[in-house]
Amino acid sequence: MDFAQRIRRMTGGHWLAVFGLILGAWVVLYAMSLPSDLRDMGRIYGAEFWVELCSVTPDAAGYFKVVLMWAAMSAAMMAPTFLPALTTYDDLTATQATTRRGFYELLGGYLVIWLGFSVFAAAAQMTLSAAGLVSPIGQSLSDWFSVVLLLVAGIYQFSPLKEACLSKCRMPLTFFMEHWSPTRWNAATMGLRLGLICLGCCWALMALAFVGGAMNLIWMGLATLIMVFEKLPEIGRYVTRPLGVALIGGAIVLAGQAIGLF
Repeated sequence: MDFAQRIRRMTGGHWLAVFGLILGAWVVLYAMSLPSDLRDMGRIYGAEFWVELCSVTPDAAGYFKVVLMWAAMSAAMMAPTFLPALTTYDDLTATQATTRRGFYELLGGYLVIWLGFSVFAAAAQMTLSAAGLVSPIGQSLSDWFSVVLLLVAGIYQFSPLKEACLSKCRMPLTFFMEHWSPTRWNAATMGLRLGLICLGCCWALMALAFVGGAMNLIWMGLATLIMVFEKLPEIGRYVTRPLGVALIGGAIVLAGQAIGLF
């Protein structure tokens, strides 16, 4: 059964919870995002504008808010890419090979990994902001920093680790067959494994938030679509490497602009 057929067969309260989580995350992101006119003023007046407007300091309150932002962004962007695995697990639940409780444990284990990523990403944003490389809203203030991020993300698209992680994400049934066991916390363990695999697929693209702006809804929507397409077995192979070429090309163009070649 293909992915589209699984989507059409989705029923039950647990799916309401999944889509409620995705919708809630995007609502939080919309509420936390800045109007475009403020972004334009920030580009015109530079770092001093953000210092006057708001200051994200490395205290507990400031760091917690940044973690919350990254957690909401991770949930909004990664939950759609996790749907093939969830639908596959739900099919196994229908055959009584798994349980409904296991469904929630699988989802919980997956989200734990991305919460950990959010903690790390928030710390990175605070550090980069203190160093003057990104604005308090998480957008690069340095062309060369953006060049490095684009190059790293582009090169990673061709890496064996990326390919290995994508192969797991594209074949969730094979993954469940390899790692299923009757032990009590097996579903949660598989969720943690899938979270790590997904992180291996997407961490470099997520890091590009510092180029497009960590609270830029247009960038987040585009990145979500790209990561969803990458994990679809029918078309994913036609996305990954061309995207790598595009990212490396973008880095070259930006570097050329930085040194005045363009």
